[in-house]
Amino acid sequence: MAEDPAKAAKEVYSVWALPPDDVRDRIKRIMAALRSEFGGPAFEPHITVVGAISLAPDDALCRFRSACAALSRYPARVSAAARGTFFYQCVFLLVDPTPEVVATKSHSCIHFGYENSTPYMPHLSLLYADLPDEVKEKARLRVEELDKEITGINFEVAALALYRTDTEDKSLESWEPVEVYQLPPNPK
Repeated sequence: MAEDPAKAAKEVYSVWALPPDDVRDRIKRIMAALRSEFGGPAFEPHITVVGAISLAPDDALCRFRSACAALSRYPARVSAAARGTFFYQCVFLLVDPTPEVVATKSHSCIHFGYENSTPYMPHLSLLYADLPDEVKEKARLRVEELDKEITGINFEVAALALYRTDTEDKSLESWEPVEVYQLPPNPK
């Protein structure tokens, strides 16, 4: 007897926009320096498009492919280094909420049936940690020392990734990529 997909074991997934290799490598150098100074787990540079959502594996993959099929590459721009108020938004790079960035988020959320209770703040996290505000500020300032030109960089998002992201696992050891989708060039 086939298993009912609605009753299949669910896992937590997220959809990430991936920066191109040159930008990823640059950001990874900043992340490594911050981790060595302030602690925290290692993770891949990304802009969260769809936050943590619980789905059956087949359903998550189907929704991901369906969402990606109607998308194309789009520009992104880092506007500032900032600090947040919780573990997953400790220190990050703000990304301009351009129409393309917001449209990709909205389109993907519709496919995933995902509703967020807070306004979208596109960002590239650099450090996950629970730190006092004064230490977060020190880490934020350190970003600007490590790469003086990181604010204002422009890049093209050419890939989205579906990740398994159990948000209860703050070590991130269980986090893993499920599939990467290469977006086609924008037809405009």
